[in-house]
Amino acid sequence: MHTSANTCPLCGQPNQCAQATVTAPVTSCWCFAEKISPEVLEKIPAGIDRSCICPRCAKGLAATEGEPPAVSRPER
Repeated sequence: MHTSANTCPLCGQPNQCAQATVTAPVTSCWCFAEKISPEVLEKIPAGIDRSCICPRCAKGLAATEGEPPAVSRPER
């Protein structure tokens, strides 16, 4: 299911990770303020080097098949 650094290794949806989309140091990303439980992190398949999970999976909410990914709006 995992195809790139931009997709969640748990559900395959875009992970909305600022760090995955730029090469310069990142100062802000949704995950900086999110507490992710160890149980969720344990679900990431072995062998995934650099891939962030999406906000939905981080909250422990599995995406349902056919559901469009959540879209975050840039902060102003």
